[in-house]
Amino acid sequence: MTVTYSSKVANATFFGFHRLLVRWRGSIYKLLYREFLVFALLYSILSIVYRWVLTDPQKRLFEKLSIYCDRYAEQIPVTFVLGFYVTLVVNRWWNQFQNLPWPDRLMFLISSCVQGRDEQGRLLRRTLMRYVNLTSLLIFRSVSTAVCKRFPTIDHVVEAGFMTTEERKIFENLKSPHLKYWVPVVWFTNLASKARKEGRIQDSVDLQTILNEMNRFRSWCSTLFGYDWVGIPLVYTQVVTLAVYTFFSACIIGRQFLDPAQGYQGHDLDLYVPVFTLLQFFFYSGWLKVAEQLINPFGEDDDDFEPNWCIDRNLQVSLMAVDEMHMNIPHMTKDIYWNDPDVRPPYTRAAADYCIPSFLGSTTDMGLSEVLQGEEIDIQDPWHRGSVLGRMRRLLSVQEPPDLRIRPSFKRHSSDITSFFPFAPEHRVHPGPEESMVGHHRPYFHPHQQHVLDTLGTLREVNSTPSSPETPARSLSHKSVPTVEVNKGESHLGNHDNSVAQESSVLNASSEPDQTPKTEARLEELCGEELSGADSSAEREPKKFCSRSLAERMKKRQLSFQLSRQNSRSSMGSLPSPKALLKKKAPIAAPQSPDVPQTTDAEEASNQEKEQKNN
Repeated sequence: MTVTYSSKVANATFFGFHRLLVRWRGSIYKLLYREFLVFALLYSILSIVYRWVLTDPQKRLFEKLSIYCDRYAEQIPVTFVLGFYVTLVVNRWWNQFQNLPWPDRLMFLISSCVQGRDEQGRLLRRTLMRYVNLTSLLIFRSVSTAVCKRFPTIDHVVEAGFMTTEERKIFENLKSPHLKYWVPVVWFTNLASKARKEGRIQDSVDLQTILNEMNRFRSWCSTLFGYDWVGIPLVYTQVVTLAVYTFFSACIIGRQFLDPAQGYQGHDLDLYVPVFTLLQFFFYSGWLKVAEQLINPFGEDDDDFEPNWCIDRNLQVSLMAVDEMHMNIPHMTKDIYWNDPDVRPPYTRAAADYCIPSFLGSTTDMGLSEVLQGEEIDIQDPWHRGSVLGRMRRLLSVQEPPDLRIRPSFKRHSSDITSFFPFAPEHRVHPGPEESMVGHHRPYFHPHQQHVLDTLGTLREVNSTPSSPETPARSLSHKSVPTVEVNKGESHLGNHDNSVAQESSVLNASSEPDQTPKTEARLEELCGEELSGADSSAEREPKKFCSRSLAERMKKRQLSFQLSRQNSRSSMGSLPSPKALLKKKAPIAAPQSPDVPQTTDAEEASNQEKEQKNN
């Protein structure tokens, strides 16, 4: 008797639900009209008594009582209690529907796994499915009033063909005070095991699969029995019912329209008919009626389940599947799409609008022009071609001029230092003791010393030009690119830590003007130590040139160390925006620092040649 209206609301239209409001079967009007008439009648009788029967002193007393009831009736938590209760009932109702026993999975397995087209094989399959349907029938008889009216005794079950006379005798001879719905399950399992021994079921795996499905079917039946046995606690149902009816009993007195001449607050009008009070009763009482109808879906209400229909359907379909359809396979023929890779079923004219292309992802229609929109970047240039993430990474990092493309890009805040040096494998960061001082001035890597740069190393970026509050924001050149310093753990430094520490001490000493002789002596000593650790076959430079080159390198490191301690806000203020940096085609000369003298490469080369000649 379930009311189905899905086809009426298949499409959302203007006032799409208004057609459902005029239906009577399964409607709220059919459930509530009696209670609604009783409430309206009681309200009307009390209103007539107040207006025409009571005397003036009695009216004043009734008015005080009405105001009192109206004030304290709102303290009853009807909405909270009723809403939680109805939610619990609806969830319980839907879980019972999901646990209705359906024999479809079992009939598929029995039809395919129990072999034999002879009379014995046919009898075996039909008997197994009859036991399955008998199990569900015994459960429905115990939980549904409609099924119990149809099969009130076991004689009616035998008469309907679910049980034979011999099976009835065995069933009744089993003395047990409990519900014996599990007896057909035992018959089913024993008969399936016998079929396996006789070779009707050719594999033990098939037998195990059939028994597992039968166990699932039994679990559905036991779940329905459990819902019928253990319901929602009675006290909760009583509390909800008392809360609703007590509230509206108080409303019959408290929602009366009082005499406007008395000047009571909120009683300026006398409308006779309490429209919103009737609506409130309709909604709250209808809500309670929904819970009353759904708390037991195996009754005889309009929206209850149809267990009798389930019994008829399951028996007819299951017997047909294991008997008439057993190994009754149609002849195989080639389909109409044979050797046609482009399979497209036709559409009618009415369904032509539903032929849509396949969805390939939300980024399919996004072109490169949309990604680079608003950016003045040459897309054909491989240096600037990249994803949005790459541009954001360059935006957050220290920017470089477009002409210095051989220099790597560095990220901030990362402990994996190997990802920040995408140089050639023959370079490393710090030169070792085996290197000569005549080599390149840039840091380089060595393939056999990559273990020095472990994950504990940190990367710091500092600006090579000093910044002050008075310094205006300006663009960077290739000479003002941030200096990279690599701090390494003590466990991987070895003897090279000593040389770095010595260089640092020399820088601290060289920063004081009155210690120039000591600084030069220390530089010569350091240079001698590094030259002594170099290869004997390598060509060594004079100590004077070594001291000069080492001093310049120490001054640059000291400058970067000082700049790293400056305010980060003032340093970032001197950085240009990415667009402004890319728009500048020609490199801008780096600002001259007042602390460090600037020399060109040609002058430095000539100075080195002069020093070599003098030595």
